Formats: sequence, structure tokens, C-alpha cells
Amino acid sequence: MIRIIPAIDIIDGKCVRLTKGDYSQKIIYNENPLEVAKEFESVGIQYLHLVDLDGAKAKRIINWKVLESISKETGIIIDFGGGVRSDDDLRIALESGASKITAGSVAVKNKEMVVDWLNKYGGDKIILGADTINGMISINAWADETKLPLIEFIKIYHALGFKETIVTDISKDGVLTGPAFELYKNIKDEIPNISLVASGGVSGISDIEELNEMNIDGVIIGKAIYEGRIKLNELKRFLC
Repeated sequence: MIRIIPAIDIIDGKCVRLTKGDYSQKIIYNENPLEVAKEFESVGIQYLHLVDLDGAKAKRIINWKVLESISKETGIIIDFGGGVRSDDDLRIALESGASKITAGSVAVKNKEMVVDWLNKYGGDKIILGADTINGMISINAWADETKLPLIEFIKIYHALGFKETIVTDISKDGVLTGPAFELYKNIKDEIPNISLVASGGVSGISDIEELNEMNIDGVIIGKAIYEGRIKLNELKRFLC
């Protein structure tokens, strides 16, 4: 069964959503992210994707207090990303209650350090974040497109011991037009034993059903929940 992972994106300590990563297209959904996390937990959701958008832009963790409050006040398993660029950022995130860390831009910029994290904490703690547009990896809060092909990037880190990868198709993010099904199929065909989490574009419960049928391991859901396209009660049948 596919793992349901709602997203909470943070700017200025508030729960927001962007469109295609564009900070100028920001909608504030709740001033208190902890309330949102508690609502998720109340229906049986066990996982949360928490992103520090301020941190992603600043290239260092900013909103660690939000992480700390959700960790202390709920039992949700939190994967945290955004601004984790140094050993100190990693330490702050783990000490603030993150169960897992998503290494995205830093995996492109500092492979040696990320491999060190992987060796020290293991593949259960360190997740590979692969954000893509036009089949290439994008970094720095999606501001910069690299010349590194997505599947090649995942293969490199999978061979090094990464167990789980979150793949976000930036062109799909926040636009509610459906996930990049073909992209996820290609990744699964190329790297069949990777734990693949789909992110971006989920527009309704039928998208989750299709991803589940494709044996995608997890799905991150953001705007579809906040805009009421998916009711939390609808997700209960996917929860173990």
C-alpha cells in the first residue's frame, strides 16, 4: 500500500504552498503549522514531509522551531528538508525531532559530505531529494537547473546506499494537473528496487489510486488537501 505523506511547507513560520516553486506565488493556508499536523494525525496519518522554504532559499535551516514543535506535540514521523547544507544543519534538524532528512541540493553540491551522512546515519535516516525539470536535476530552491540527468543522479546515489528517493517534477508542483506518471514509471523500470516517493501534481484521490497501482512507494500531497480536492477522510483507506 502506498504511503500517504502530506506536505507542510514553511515560510515565516506559516504553512504555505507555492506554484512551481515560485516564491511570488505564495498562498498562506494556516498561521500555525502545528494545527495542520495535528489535524493530519487525528485521521491516522503517520508521516509528514516538512519543508523549510526559507531555509532552502537561505541555504541554512531557518524554521527549526516549527519542526521542534510538531515533533514534540505529535507522534508523526517527520522527514525534513530545506536548508540542510552542513553538518550543523543536519545536527539541528535531528535534535529538533526530524526522523529523516531529505538531502537535495547538497547532494549535488557536496557529494562527499552526503555520503558521510549516509555512512554515519544510514539509508533509513537520509533520503535523496531529486527535484527535476526537463529531465534534469534542479537545485537551490528550484532556481538553478543543472546538466545532471535525473535518472543518472538517482542511480549514483542508489548505488552508494540510498534506499529512498523523493522525486518532484517541478512543472507539476502546485498546479493540480496530475503527477508525472510516465516519469515515475521510467524510474521504477530503471531502478526497480528503489523506494520511490512521488511529489508534485496530485489533484485528486484517483491520482493516488493510480500511483498505488503502479507500486509507487509513497506520495506527497500538498495543495490538493489544502484546496479541498482531497478530504482527509478519503485517505483513510490507504492508511495502515
